[in-house]
Amino acid sequence: MTTATHLFHSLPPIVSLPAANSSAGARNQTTSLHVVSATRRSRDDDYNATLKALNSKGRFPRKSLGQHYMLNSEINEQLVRAANVEDGHVVLEIGPGTGSLTNVLINSGATVLAIEKDPHMVALVKERFESTDRFKVLEEDFVKCHIRSHISPMLESRNALNESLLRAKVVSNLPFNISTDVIKLLLPMGDIFSEVVLLLQEETAVRLVESSLRTSEYRPINIFVNFYSEPEYNFSVPRTNFFPQPNVDAAVVTFKLKQAPDYPSVASTKSFFSMVG
Repeated sequence: MTTATHLFHSLPPIVSLPAANSSAGARNQTTSLHVVSATRRSRDDDYNATLKALNSKGRFPRKSLGQHYMLNSEINEQLVRAANVEDGHVVLEIGPGTGSLTNVLINSGATVLAIEKDPHMVALVKERFESTDRFKVLEEDFVKCHIRSHISPMLESRNALNESLLRAKVVSNLPFNISTDVIKLLLPMGDIFSEVVLLLQEETAVRLVESSLRTSEYRPINIFVNFYSEPEYNFSVPRTNFFPQPNVDAAVVTFKLKQAPDYPSVASTKSFFSMVG
């Protein structure tokens, strides 16, 4: 069996996304977003695009990097709609992989800055989007890079008259193993990002939007999240939409970032978080 054929047969079947009613903890937070079932042809295109992209570089997903590739373009489109991405927006994408979400972002009119740790995926997306000037990829580990130094010049060069374009957005299908680190880095950046829309592990997503101080599940990370943002659970994503299939389902969460004047009044944020942590 050839490598391409082996990859194709190891892809799981795609299922349509159910209405967002994932769990009691997030049910009241859930919006009415739904994903429409993809046509048979678009499903096949998603399979084939992923297969072709991975096989072109002789690549298999790396467990050490938490790589799980999205097979359903309808979910990528729903993710972009949840972020309200429009023409002229600057969008940060962490871990573009084969570029399936990147493609939807660019088609929505966004200029995309992608941060990718895997050099093989960097080469792949560079080649895929070489014909557009609205895409740039950096080969870096996001949790170690100085993202402000990359995003700020992109925003300053725009001189946007539209207030909604003055800050960037983050839209990403995150590797599950770095989600907490990414959230801790991004949420205090309300001066340069207006909202952060992430595809996370379902359990993590539910925990992060829980706002009741009375629940035993309320943890220091919840205090951090609500200090810097207004989190909202959007919709669930069954595990069968990924390759390789993870052991858990996923969900999309929007964090609408606050700016400094809107933070809770504390004498020192550093002292505050050391106390609650």
